[in-house]
Amino acid sequence: MFFLLALTSGLFLGWSLGANDAANVFGTAVGSGMLKFRKAAWIASIFVVIGAVLQGQGGAITLTELSRIDALGGAFTVSLCAAVAVTAMTRKGLPVSTSQAIVGAILGWAFFTGKPADMSVLLKIAGTWVSGPLLGAIFSALLYMLIKRILIKSGIHIIILDSYIRFALIAVGAFGAYSLGANNIGNVMGVFIPSAPSIALDFGLFKLEGTQVLLLLGGLAIAVGIFTYSHKVMETVGNGILSLSPEAAIGVVLSQAFVLFIFSSSSLSQFMQSIGLPPIPLVPVSSTQVVVGAIIGIGLVKGSQEIQPVTLGKIMAGWILTPVMAGLLTFFSLFFIQNVFTIKVSQEITENRKLLDEQTLIAESVTHTFNLVLPSLLIISLGALSIVLLYGLRQKKLKLQAENEILQKENQLHLTRQKLNELENQSIQLENRMLASKIEFQQREITQMALNLAEQWNYLGELKGKIDTLRESTQDVNTATELRALSQMITQRMSFRKEMETFFSRAETAHQEFFHKLETLFPDLTEQEKRLATLIRINLSNKEIAALLNITPKSVETARYRLRKRLNLSSSENLNHFFTNL
Repeated sequence: MFFLLALTSGLFLGWSLGANDAANVFGTAVGSGMLKFRKAAWIASIFVVIGAVLQGQGGAITLTELSRIDALGGAFTVSLCAAVAVTAMTRKGLPVSTSQAIVGAILGWAFFTGKPADMSVLLKIAGTWVSGPLLGAIFSALLYMLIKRILIKSGIHIIILDSYIRFALIAVGAFGAYSLGANNIGNVMGVFIPSAPSIALDFGLFKLEGTQVLLLLGGLAIAVGIFTYSHKVMETVGNGILSLSPEAAIGVVLSQAFVLFIFSSSSLSQFMQSIGLPPIPLVPVSSTQVVVGAIIGIGLVKGSQEIQPVTLGKIMAGWILTPVMAGLLTFFSLFFIQNVFTIKVSQEITENRKLLDEQTLIAESVTHTFNLVLPSLLIISLGALSIVLLYGLRQKKLKLQAENEILQKENQLHLTRQKLNELENQSIQLENRMLASKIEFQQREITQMALNLAEQWNYLGELKGKIDTLRESTQDVNTATELRALSQMITQRMSFRKEMETFFSRAETAHQEFFHKLETLFPDLTEQEKRLATLIRINLSNKEIAALLNITPKSVETARYRLRKRLNLSSSENLNHFFTNL
């Protein structure tokens, strides 16, 4: 019964892992908008459980070798403190490492109980904290370049390509979830293996015994964490460090799955040993660190300016703080559990001397293997990462060159458009000057025409007056009759009816704006008053106006007075000035 109570802290840690580390599997897919959260959560949960049950024992056993927690009270406290540390970071939206949290908690237990921690195992686990992100960066960079090249050469239609990418995200996400369950379930249940009772579950088609039952429970706890609390971390992973395209998301998830699978596959480790190479250590790897490394790898390929350094700095700070926080919390919690609740957190050292000696012998045998594997992984990783960095720098240089060429072309286009606008403005100004000159010429022509008509009228009037004088002074009846007929002809000619119609028609064309305002402001004016206003506007004298309208100058004075009244102008206002400015 106490074992089930103690196991609740492991389930809590599994929930925390699901809320944090498991979000890395589909964080990039959800962050890029290619997959809905609920569908991603279902796929991740199913394959996490399968991976935990089928392939989770290797990493779990390695974790127990770090320091064998031989009492349920200690296992409960270590698991609980690791879960609290991870949950605290998760609430901040930071994708921290569950592997680091459980290692820090185990070291806190070892320091409190005085039990020695196996440094070779610690170095093996800590080595993956370096090699994991490096391998993730290398795999993701290579996969991203490969996927981009395939997509460019394939020429697939964008609608069909979208469906292919969604299917690929689901497939690699399922593989990533399986690898996560296989590798990280040791973080959840590893501390309970030494003190676990013999348990068996018979499902008819298959049977789970001992450790596999713990792994199943841990996998289910991870699934619950995925559904209930992983959405916020998915957003941070998917968009906080680097905005990911769908093809980049595939590369990130697939590279994470490869790295976790490598460090959890006993078959691959045995194959390496069978061909004369050092076996790959079965170690719980931080999926968070691998994913962050993978995203950085793609960021280096796309150009380092794509990476969000503020978010990256917060994540790295969380990596440093997590094991320290978990270790200190475990140390003080063990003191509280042991002295307040009097729960045994460790067996006596003398009771387990033989077991510790056996652990030491195992650790020494593993140390030689580790010393061969980790340096080679680090050297290969650093070499490959250097190649990726050089390629990323080259891509950045090419991108900057392309951007400079685009800017130069845009500047040339801007200058061309500016010159074209200047030419258009000059053309418009020239047209305006030509139009103004044309209007001015028409106005001068109209004025000259009015003056010519007035001069002709005056000349004909003088001529008619002389003829009438001769007619009145002659005694010859025939001569008087002929002079009267000539005077009548001159009188008819002085009407200038056709010439005046032509004059006012051309005047209306030359002064269109004036006539429009006159009709708008004073719609009740007669045609004769409009003509008088036109003649006043072109600055003709009363005598010239009288000649053109075929009336006397006195009649012009009267007409001007009446027009002033119609316009509601005071006696002080100048009629010529009013029409000129209208």
